[in-house]
Amino acid sequence: MTFSTLDMGLAARVTNVSKRYGQGDGAVLALDDVSIGVRRGQFTAIMGPSGSGKSTLMHIMAGLDQPTSGDVWLGDTEIGRLGDSELTVLRRRRIGFVFQSFNLVPTLDARANIMLPFDLDKHTPTSDERAWIDALTDSLGLTGRLTHRPHEMSGGQQQRVAIARALASRPDLIFADEPTGALDTRTSREVLELLSRACAEYGQSIAMVTHDPVAASYADRIVFLADGRIVDEMAGASAEQISSYMLAMERAE
Repeated sequence: MTFSTLDMGLAARVTNVSKRYGQGDGAVLALDDVSIGVRRGQFTAIMGPSGSGKSTLMHIMAGLDQPTSGDVWLGDTEIGRLGDSELTVLRRRRIGFVFQSFNLVPTLDARANIMLPFDLDKHTPTSDERAWIDALTDSLGLTGRLTHRPHEMSGGQQQRVAIARALASRPDLIFADEPTGALDTRTSREVLELLSRACAEYGQSIAMVTHDPVAASYADRIVFLADGRIVDEMAGASAEQISSYMLAMERAE
C-alpha cells in the first residue's frame, strides 16, 4: 500500500533526492540521497555549515531547482512531473517566500506588495480572502503602514510586509531563507515570533533555512545537514543546545 503526502500529514516531502553539479572529477554532490518531510502546521528549521546543502534542499523543495535524482512532492503534486509553466503557477499559488533582503517591489506601497500574488495570478480576492488579508495586516501591525512604500518603512516593517505577502494566499508551504539576517536583535525576535505564531494559530507550514541558533530555537523542529546529508534533528531545542551541536559538527569536520 502506498500513502500520499497528505495522508501522512505532510505539506511537502522529498524522497531519495540527490543533486550533483558538474561532471567528472570536478563534480560536486550538493545533496546525497536526502529524504525529509515538512509537516502541516509545523515550523521546521534547516541548519548546517556553509556548503552543507541546506539552500540547495530548499530550492529543490520549492521547485526552483531540479534534483539529479529522487522525487519531490508538494502536497499530492509530484513537482518533477511539471513543466516550467506549471511550476510557475504552482509556486505562485501554493508556495510563499520570505527572504533576508525582503524582495519588496520599491515602486509599490505595502498594500500593493501584499496583493502582488493575486495580481500576478490575475485573481481578484474573494470577500473571505479580503477579510483574511485585513486580519493578517492588523495582526502584523501594518494597518497604519499600508500606503507607505518600502523606503518609508523600517527593516522590521518591510519584513512584516513580506510575511503578510507570503501568508496572503494561504499557501501550502512558506520557505524562509535567513529571514532575520538583515534585522537587529529585537526586530528579529518579533519576526520569528510572527512566523512561529503563523504555524501555531493559522496552521501554516514553514521551512526556514538559517545559520542562527537563536532563530532556529523558535522552530518546532531543527534538521541538521552536513556534506549533503541529513545527520540529525531536534525538537524544541534551546539556542544554547543548537549552538553546542553546531559547534560539535564543525569540530568533527
